[in-house]
Amino acid sequence: MAAVENVLLDFQAMPYATTAALGGISLLFFVSMKHIISSRKRGGHSKLSRVPAVPGLPVVGNLLQLKEKKPHKTFTKWAETYGPIYSIKTGASTLVVLNSAEVAKEAMVTRFSSISTRKLSNALKTLTTDKCMVATSDYDDFHKMIKRHILANVLGANAQKRHRAHRDTMRENVVNRFHAHVKDSSHEAVNFRKIFESELFGISLKQALGKDIESIYVEELGFTLSREDIFKVLVLDLMEGAIEVDWRDFFPYLKWVPNKAMENKIQRIASRRNAVMNALVKEQKKRIASGEELNCYIDYLLSEAKTLTEEQISMLVWETIIETSDTTLVTTEWALYELAKNPKEQDRLYQEIKRVCGSEKVTEEHLSQIPYLLAVFHETLRKHSPVPIIPLRYAHEDTQLGGYYIPAGTEIAINIYGCNRDKKQWECPEEWKPERFLDGKYDPMDLYKTMAFGSGKRVCAGSLQAMLIACTSIGRLVQEFVWKLKDGEEENVDTLGLTTHKLHPMHAILKPRN
Repeated sequence: MAAVENVLLDFQAMPYATTAALGGISLLFFVSMKHIISSRKRGGHSKLSRVPAVPGLPVVGNLLQLKEKKPHKTFTKWAETYGPIYSIKTGASTLVVLNSAEVAKEAMVTRFSSISTRKLSNALKTLTTDKCMVATSDYDDFHKMIKRHILANVLGANAQKRHRAHRDTMRENVVNRFHAHVKDSSHEAVNFRKIFESELFGISLKQALGKDIESIYVEELGFTLSREDIFKVLVLDLMEGAIEVDWRDFFPYLKWVPNKAMENKIQRIASRRNAVMNALVKEQKKRIASGEELNCYIDYLLSEAKTLTEEQISMLVWETIIETSDTTLVTTEWALYELAKNPKEQDRLYQEIKRVCGSEKVTEEHLSQIPYLLAVFHETLRKHSPVPIIPLRYAHEDTQLGGYYIPAGTEIAINIYGCNRDKKQWECPEEWKPERFLDGKYDPMDLYKTMAFGSGKRVCAGSLQAMLIACTSIGRLVQEFVWKLKDGEEENVDTLGLTTHKLHPMHAILKPRN
């Protein structure tokens, strides 16, 4: 979704005759179906109006209006004209966009039974082995089973208690690596992402496989991969592939037309991921067979999830790795960027930490006593939502949203970015103001006030872990260092990718407080 503009390049690369033929086929299709669609019975929703539509062009609809790789920003701008709920045409499909918390919660909670099915792009179908993940599976018995597994062993409250040592170790490793940088290069800016990303990857491997991995021989590839290579294959390549756009996503009735370049690229990414995961799982099976048991996800699945195939187990283990490694990084980096940019807010947080903790290190037990730290976390989620648009869903039966008729087959995009910039709900939404969460309207321990973790039955399973890692890391790093942005860093705030990373890693000048 975030790379919609790539479809324009596909159109431009087509010969004129092919483009004309596709246009003719599309127009013929719409003309022939017009009467059928317009005469379809609406059942109990017949008295409701249609969702307001953003004007577009024949055949391509609104695709040409989505030129930049930030559809969440375009959707938010359109909401100022067309309201919190409107529809656009993405080729042959109708997409209803939701831009307010009220209508978004209606879709995720009240109308959930009618809008619970995921709509995946061709790239995501391949990369997720056709929805073989908690985050992308449809809400059915399989989804409930695998979510129960991941909560029981990795992300649930009891599981998080068992993994506490991993988080504590990771946090101190991060602090020590920053101290080492200051000692060796006190006047040079530090690349925050490089250090934090590496330590997050380590904790994801420990939770998934029981230990960090420095290298692995991959028989299917015929060579040994370093830890950095493993991270690239399991995380970076997949995040890049996930935003690949196949123009056939927008014209499904033309799916018979080949698009080999795109297909081969995505298949190559998936095959390399599968090869590395197969090698990692094989190594852990040998460990288990030798009698060595560890508190990790692979051990749990092989012991308790007897109905899952080897392919499904491999995918579920990989899911914990990629999700732990990415979204928490996004929030922590943006929070420290905002604190470095706003020294008054940074000092306020430091003084509150000093008052509560004294000479003790910030721990998870302190979080409920440091409301400003939690406010920093929630305000960062609001302004810099890690996932700006929730993965698309579609209505599998006629329903309604915001008082409008939603016919079966309609795709639904929940624009979390737009919801969190709704001027009717948030005062001065473009500003980063943590104090907005200290006015008594919000419970400081409520993880879902900004909907960054979703809502309803499909709420993010990893929300508790994300809060624990991000908040304690932010707290410890502010406790240890004064953060100042490198010159020119403030202009470097654009975003890119499936999640809202800064376009370039944050570089900051650190000064130890002691």
